[in-house]
Amino acid sequence: GMERRRAPAANRRYRQRRFWDTLYQQEGAEPREWLGGLSRFLPPLQAELRPGDRILVLGCGNSALSHDLHQLGYTDVTSIDFSPACIAAMRARHARCPGLRWAVMDIRALTFPDATFDVVLEKGTLDVLMVEETDPWHVSPQATAAMHRVLSEVSRVLRPGGCFISITFAQPHFRKPHYAQEAFGWSLRHIACGDQDGDAGAFHYFLYIMRKGQPLDPLDLAMGRQLHQP
Repeated sequence: GMERRRAPAANRRYRQRRFWDTLYQQEGAEPREWLGGLSRFLPPLQAELRPGDRILVLGCGNSALSHDLHQLGYTDVTSIDFSPACIAAMRARHARCPGLRWAVMDIRALTFPDATFDVVLEKGTLDVLMVEETDPWHVSPQATAAMHRVLSEVSRVLRPGGCFISITFAQPHFRKPHYAQEAFGWSLRHIACGDQDGDAGAFHYFLYIMRKGQPLDPLDLAMGRQLHQP
């Protein structure tokens, strides 16, 4: 219908740096959580983390995620975002926290050396690559290519045995094909998390966990191959 055709124009602004810069300048660095606070998915997340891990947070925005991780004892956290206004605000806000590092960076072209991190974490950031997609069954080649580029970079900066954790509302049927690419050299599993109030009608979000240096399940591999079929 009309709504569906109009959606991409409204969504496109999310891809524009000016939109984000304006937002962060208006709000300062007040926390804005796109997928709820850390507590909602903490148990499965903490199962994958160790206190000494070098953690990279992709597209941190003005989320409290990085600071919350630091408070929980994960003190080596680097957070990147492509908005200079965002990074300036976060750096100022958390100036007393030397374990938190902040950098302006494009997730499609990370400037870190290979195998820099034990954990790469993203919450709702990769969804931004999909905002202009109106049909989840037929993702555009552009969005697929952008996703592949980001995931290649994530794989590159992960050390062997390290893990990439993606937290999103995107359902496995739609998201797994992007992650289940042999080129990235990781295994893939996912956990569904519901709202804590037990509301059956509530959104579920998913934790996708990719472990570098472990093989993909044959079924996931088959799913991944379908992504690049014409």
